[in-house]
Amino acid sequence: MSGQARPGREAGPAGTVRPGRQGAALGHPLRVALLDLLSRHETLTATQAARELGESSGACSFHLRQLERYGHVEEAPGSRGRVRPWRLVAARAQPPGPGDEFRELARELENEGYRRWLAGRRTAPAGWRDEAFSAVVYLTPDQLTEVAAAIRSVIATFAERADPGQDAPAVMPVGVVARMFPLLPASSDG
Repeated sequence: MSGQARPGREAGPAGTVRPGRQGAALGHPLRVALLDLLSRHETLTATQAARELGESSGACSFHLRQLERYGHVEEAPGSRGRVRPWRLVAARAQPPGPGDEFRELARELENEGYRRWLAGRRTAPAGWRDEAFSAVVYLTPDQLTEVAAAIRSVIATFAERADPGQDAPAVMPVGVVARMFPLLPASSDG
């Protein structure tokens, strides 16, 4: 792993590694968009990302390299010449576990995006608002799985639209966050 960036660390000159802030890589909206795009694709080149995001391939390439420095993405196997497919670092690991770093990154992206929305919603284009809501429901473990699958299915119908087509001027990326978990009783030992 010598010379490779790791999560929470930044590669320095001559392959040295120096501490970096995990969230520092997320300070640019294009980096957040690239991570979101990579979460929906196994691998992606800068050119493919540029086409989907309406950005230049040079800008996408630059920001992918920055995300690599912070350990969020890596070159996928099979790079040929100038064609460099990228993937999320978590893609090479085993299935996500309870302490998975990608889950922490996802929460960080969700929270940062929501804070940005709250700070700037007065200047958002007309008609845009948030639809945040929550509910407590009583479910069995099987019903929890069933409800989660139904929510994923509804979201997938919109997430799979690669090209917004003629609606493009009215379309904006929208963060959809769903967290379903059992509500455990508070501990009596403090």
